[in-house]
Amino acid sequence: MKIIMAKHAGFCFGVKRAVDAIEKSLENSQKVWTIGLPIHNPQEVARLEAMGLKVANNADEIPSGAEVLIRAHGEALNVIESLRSRDVKVRDMTCLFVRKAQDYAKSLSEKDYHVVLLGDKNHPEIKGIMGHAVNENNVEVVANEAEAEKISRYPKIALISQTTQREERLANVAAILIRKCLTLHVCNTICKATAERQDAVKELVTNNDVDGAVLIGGRASANTGKLRDIIKSHNIEVLWIEDENEIESNLDWFKNKNTIGIAAGASTPEWLIDKIKKQIGVRS
Repeated sequence: MKIIMAKHAGFCFGVKRAVDAIEKSLENSQKVWTIGLPIHNPQEVARLEAMGLKVANNADEIPSGAEVLIRAHGEALNVIESLRSRDVKVRDMTCLFVRKAQDYAKSLSEKDYHVVLLGDKNHPEIKGIMGHAVNENNVEVVANEAEAEKISRYPKIALISQTTQREERLANVAAILIRKCLTLHVCNTICKATAERQDAVKELVTNNDVDGAVLIGGRASANTGKLRDIIKSHNIEVLWIEDENEIESNLDWFKNKNTIGIAAGASTPEWLIDKIKKQIGVRS
């Protein structure tokens, strides 16, 4: 069985930067926290927790005097201000692309734009971006074109994208919103690494005669979910797994396949990708 790896896979710059910062802080302190999971990969989170990382459900759980790292997904302004008021040392490791989206939400809402966010309303990145707008009541979240059609008319609309969205969907939503306002400001805040991984997956499943694709990543990972959607849109069978143990329970999936493509989300560590590649190689 032939195995082909996508050209771009695994940690993006923003995730690697945040993980490196967590590891460095853990070397120097026994009280390092994040609010929510630092990345959407349970195996990597478990590794960091074994090193001493504490994961809080919310800011109120962070004890005074502790050190907290703002994860790559970012956080709302009021949360960061609340932490600093309690003498918590804050290290902001928000991804630069997410920071750009936050800045757009703040500046455009200050200019009286009705802000429309394209993404998952329950995702921490979207919640953080909303928390930078001057008036959250003037912010709406849409997940797709159908929800964009329900937006009311406004004099000015600003469209900001979650960094893991697909450019095709951003363009489609923009085409819908232009009919609902006099002025539309579109902010293409899709992460370059996200676009690279999506393009790499397209190439993997269209140019290599693959019989199926193994997708590695946490099931809560938005960017990994988008890669799954791309693979399925090309009528390629996809096996989405989180770790090497899932190979054993899916051996039938590999039967009669001559060429397997492997892709991984931007929150998947290289050590886990290597484990799975080795496991697939052994089973082939």
